[in-house]
Amino acid sequence: GHIVHNWKVRWFVLLQDKLLYYKLEGGKKEPSPKGRILLDGCTITCPCLEYENRPLLIKLKTKTNTDYFLECCSREERDSWALDITGAIHAGHPVQVQELHRMKNSFKLLANISLHHIVDKMHDNSSGIKLTPNMEQGNRYKETFTGSAVVDWLISNSFAVSRFEAVTLASMLMEENFIRPVGARSIEATRYSDLSEQFLDDSTALYMFAESYKKKISSKEDLQFNISELSGTIVKQGYLVKQGHKRKNWKVRRFVLRADPAFLHYYDPTKEENRPVGGFSLRGCLVSALEDNGVPTGVKGNVQGNLFKIITKNDIHYYIQASCKAERVQWIEAIKPLT
Repeated sequence: GHIVHNWKVRWFVLLQDKLLYYKLEGGKKEPSPKGRILLDGCTITCPCLEYENRPLLIKLKTKTNTDYFLECCSREERDSWALDITGAIHAGHPVQVQELHRMKNSFKLLANISLHHIVDKMHDNSSGIKLTPNMEQGNRYKETFTGSAVVDWLISNSFAVSRFEAVTLASMLMEENFIRPVGARSIEATRYSDLSEQFLDDSTALYMFAESYKKKISSKEDLQFNISELSGTIVKQGYLVKQGHKRKNWKVRRFVLRADPAFLHYYDPTKEENRPVGGFSLRGCLVSALEDNGVPTGVKGNVQGNLFKIITKNDIHYYIQASCKAERVQWIEAIKPLT
């Protein structure tokens, strides 16, 4: 409410240019709307974390600077309403609406992402993630947060733009031992080797900060790279997901494609130094797309699709995921002329 800031149940109807809300009497909505929110010039915030004990909020600010706080019954319902309201706000711009739907299942992580920076922000006393005690199966955990709370926090702090992207980022935090699962629900999920299934966007899955979160992660191998192979012209770069050679798990890596000489290097975004963790010459390599129906031989875990494979002249197989088919085509077309 605007005058008395209490919370009331209202029946909402989304039209092309406005959001109507009705009072409910006896379980039925009244014939005339109680009020309306004009969507022209509106800005939407979702998730809105202004109320600590209300994680399911959407905030609408009209062009006259009136704030509306709307609480949903579940995260799925909240995100569905937010997407549809955003679509109505941008109804005159179909390209923007199409881009919104595409972002629901894509990852486009920040170009200069630093997991140390994200975790430091998560620890901030005023704007960081809220730690709460939780009980699960008779065990008491002092300072925990849920998987859904992490996803909401990453989106609200602009580290991710979609829940899929936030889950990918949270999986990186867990993979690099910044956060760890506690309790049966989240620990059970770690038995999957696929990056997309290890971290749960779930309000019953518990996590906490790992004790070693501030330790600088040192490289397991001191890989030596010839200066000449890093001197080529950068043809293309971006984030892709790569399957590891030993554990067969999936990790987000920043790939850099260079020509003259032709090399493909990949970098660990959790490392602050700008140094590749792997790379290979493209001379004599074979690159090809893999079918999206089923899991190809040599690939572990339930992958999202958009896979391609690079086989080096030494018969080393690299399995890589792009965020969409178009991105996969772009990478293949950029690599092929350099092989």
